[in-house]
Amino acid sequence: MKIGIIQQANTPDIQKNIQGLKGKIRKAAEQGAQLIVLQELHNSLYFCQVEDTDIFDLAETIPGPSTDEFGTLAKELGVVVVLSLFERRAPGLYHNTAVVIEKDGTIAGKYRKMHIPDDPAYYEKFYFTPGDLGFKPIETSLGKLGVLVCWDQWYPEAARLMAMAGADMLIYPTAIGWESTDTEEEKARQLGAWVISQRGHAVANGLHVISVNRTGYEPDPSGQTNGITFWGNSFVAGPQGEILRQASNDKEEVQIVEIDMKRSEQVRRWWPFFRDRRIDAFGGITKRFID
Repeated sequence: MKIGIIQQANTPDIQKNIQGLKGKIRKAAEQGAQLIVLQELHNSLYFCQVEDTDIFDLAETIPGPSTDEFGTLAKELGVVVVLSLFERRAPGLYHNTAVVIEKDGTIAGKYRKMHIPDDPAYYEKFYFTPGDLGFKPIETSLGKLGVLVCWDQWYPEAARLMAMAGADMLIYPTAIGWESTDTEEEKARQLGAWVISQRGHAVANGLHVISVNRTGYEPDPSGQTNGITFWGNSFVAGPQGEILRQASNDKEEVQIVEIDMKRSEQVRRWWPFFRDRRIDAFGGITKRFID
């Protein structure tokens, strides 16, 4: 299967961002991509740097304008597309939601981000209700997609539950970057941890991992921080954690990666982690902490 990953630097102009994404989707499809993955909250700037009730006006229903627009394009090109949207579910109820568009333009399924951060410049709890759809792969014509979102990527439990439910791969639309006052050494540690954690999910579950991040600098409208420089480095890892393709940290890119869907089965035969799991002794994992 050929995977297209789209790494984009966004602007305050939402329509410009969407048109840029659509052009890059076309480019990926022209290069043979069958599955195309976009970054987290790809239509706008990463608005969670501030807490502002007016920003809720950016949210949309699902189905809605974005699923219609990108669905029309997916149908025209015959590709499966993973979107990441600010979902308005009801008045006062919003989610950070990934949507998979099937190649006929219909909605194959959605996943609502389960783990919601609340840190300086990442005030997501102000905007998003934690997901309630569980860790269920989305059935598509290309296989079962284990779609998670950004902060979910730090939790091995999320990856494991998706794998246990039959996911053929793990997909992470992402928005993560550096604060400018971080030292170069600290920046390297943060980026390294981000890549290592997701490569670990690939190894532990014998699955390909597709992680697509934003790039570019976005200022903090409040001036409380120095803004975020999104570190890019979108990548695809194989089921032994091997890096198959990795983008730059500071450029917009369209990358095409061909993966062998049969490789996961072979790797799980070599490394039978699922066979040897001691599920009889794992009860404590459901506790907050073991004193």
